[in-house]
Amino acid sequence: MQPRDIAAYSFLAIAWGMSFLLLLKVVHAFGWIGAVTFRCFLAGLILLAAAKLTRRKLDFSVGWLPLLIVGATTVAGQLIGLSYSTPLIGTAMAAIFVAAIPLFSMIIGQLWGIERITPPRVVGLLLGTVGIVMLVGFPAVPIDASFLLGCLGMLFSTFSAAFGSNYASRYLRNTGAWEVTIGSFLWGGLLTLPLLYFVPVPTSPAAIDYLYLVVLAGVMSSLTYVAYFGLVSRIGATRTISVEFAVTVVAVVIGALVLGEQLTAMQLVGAAVIIAGCSLVLGLLPLKPKAQVAN
Repeated sequence: MQPRDIAAYSFLAIAWGMSFLLLLKVVHAFGWIGAVTFRCFLAGLILLAAAKLTRRKLDFSVGWLPLLIVGATTVAGQLIGLSYSTPLIGTAMAAIFVAAIPLFSMIIGQLWGIERITPPRVVGLLLGTVGIVMLVGFPAVPIDASFLLGCLGMLFSTFSAAFGSNYASRYLRNTGAWEVTIGSFLWGGLLTLPLLYFVPVPTSPAAIDYLYLVVLAGVMSSLTYVAYFGLVSRIGATRTISVEFAVTVVAVVIGALVLGEQLTAMQLVGAAVIIAGCSLVLGLLPLKPKAQVAN
């Protein structure tokens, strides 16, 4: 990985880890469909405005269909699952499912022949999964119908994210990250807009709720997805999606510092295991024997 890739990877981990603090607030104010729809439109329009102001040339010659597919999966599908499920199962359980995205991505990438899954990367993905279980632990909420629906929603979210990312890696590798982000978010907003009829905004949001929405859309969607799709094109979908392991670590640390959640010794060990797993997936700790020097 190049230094800019490591910087982008770190930015994604921090921004998406902190996004859990805003997600519940935005869902509470705008509803789980409204949170996705308004977030998508704002994210796409913010980037369009930024491109206009900086006179950045955008090339959408790839056509509408690939952007629609990515918008329906990586954007709309993933965010709908997150927004619906997180209030039902809590951020801890949501983090467990989010960490499964690299595993889905590895399987899809292997089936599509996009990436070669080497033994070190398999070990890294398995380590990351074990670390997530150690970090988050078992659910503290009762296992009822609501909890099971939340789990199903997160499975839908994680598979959507993995599918769309591999699709982008395969068909949009030569399309700019700005174009992919703008197109996919605007399509995501258009696809979820009709659902507001069935799941309307529950209350009249306060001024602070609009601020939360703008930050969630501008910083934790627009900027992060530009960095994300750029990484997908440069280092591949599976290596990029492995950032979800680090996102969970950041989310738990932020929860401990801001929300006063306590971290156990097992969770600290789990965080270390996750970091080791990410390093293997990214190739920072390749498991290759050193060549012997001839005498």
